[in-house]
Amino acid sequence: MPVMRKAGVVLAAVTLIPLAACSSSSSGGSSTSSGDAAANLTARGPFSYVQGKDNSNVVKPLIDKWNADPANKDQQVTFIEQSADANAQLEDLKQHFLAKSSDYDVVDVDVVWTAEFAANGWLQPLEGNLALNTDPLIPATVDSATYAGKLYASPQTTDGGILYYRKDLFPTPPASWDDMTADCPKAKQAGIDCYAGQFQKYEGLTVNVAEAINTAGGTIVGPDGSTPTVDSPEAAAGLQKLVDGFKSGIIPPDAIQFLETESLNDFETGNLAFMRNWPYAYSLLSTDASSKVKNTFGMAPLPGDGNGPGASSLGGHNMAISVYSQAKASAFDFVNFMTSAETEKFYITQGSLAPVVTSLYEDKTLAKKYPYLPVLKQSLDSAVPRPVTPYYQAVSTAIQDNAYAALKGDVSVQQALSDMSDAIKAASSGG
Repeated sequence: MPVMRKAGVVLAAVTLIPLAACSSSSSGGSSTSSGDAAANLTARGPFSYVQGKDNSNVVKPLIDKWNADPANKDQQVTFIEQSADANAQLEDLKQHFLAKSSDYDVVDVDVVWTAEFAANGWLQPLEGNLALNTDPLIPATVDSATYAGKLYASPQTTDGGILYYRKDLFPTPPASWDDMTADCPKAKQAGIDCYAGQFQKYEGLTVNVAEAINTAGGTIVGPDGSTPTVDSPEAAAGLQKLVDGFKSGIIPPDAIQFLETESLNDFETGNLAFMRNWPYAYSLLSTDASSKVKNTFGMAPLPGDGNGPGASSLGGHNMAISVYSQAKASAFDFVNFMTSAETEKFYITQGSLAPVVTSLYEDKTLAKKYPYLPVLKQSLDSAVPRPVTPYYQAVSTAIQDNAYAALKGDVSVQQALSDMSDAIKAASSGG
């Protein structure tokens, strides 16, 4: 059973809905977005929690626990379960927000949706009476819930990239990309390919390219979420490593079509020395009857630039309060309940979802049962959110289209980054 919801596999096809006019009122006397943010801050009462399909069966037991508490008899929560499809979840949330509906109070959002929702004025800022204590949380997860310097959501579960390697061939995992490429001849001697990630033109490519660029010290967009910063020497150095990997054969040619499943299958069948994937792969590699590496694989942080681990792209989900909620005080208490250390521990023991509370990664009992936790913590400590931008879908498409062309050898790295920058600029300006 996969131990994580895979980040980004189904998001790339979503059409970006134009930003709603955050300062205009609709007919019928509805308040503006700024007015909505100031309304109902101390209001209590029944409310709803909206999330995609509860595949791991973690939500329903927690809903029952909240509702059974006598202190919550007047603020019962109703679980609205969406489909398992992330595209459908996203469109459903947008439709309710655009309608300024108060039917959805607390909403579960993918980390890459947070900035868009916040920029539209749809999420309640977590400040003042609704200020969240972020001290116990992994900093990168807090960054994923922050837009334009303001916190709009509470991190709930997280995810990060991991390097899986053949410890029977390489007792010590490579600390840097150069170390890994130096190990590749040994893989060739063993009759297997060296390295693969996810390089098909989909969200997984955005993740892999962002990791390469961020590890090299580059960025994709500026702090405003709109200004492209990807056309830089650092970003070029990062993307060039992947391009050179394909050119030299370190990355096998067929990996240009790899999604998570293909890279996992290649590694699981013993045909790959190193693989970038999410923590969910641990369970499959160690329990699948067909796995040829269940006793010979190890896990490590992504290879870095020689000065520490690589910069993993962050996955996961955040919890936010709708700006149109009529019971924001109750909703805020529920957010705190659903992201407490006790609940976060339940996420991993019940559903194998990675927690956002730092102290749980230091729990020796948990680490013994889930041996990927210490490695994941190293990955998360150096993680960088994917571009925090209200135009995420268009930015991700710009990354995929142009990086894919460079990996195939159709354009130079410099041309790919220049075109990528132009496409991001056009997206952020409404072009």
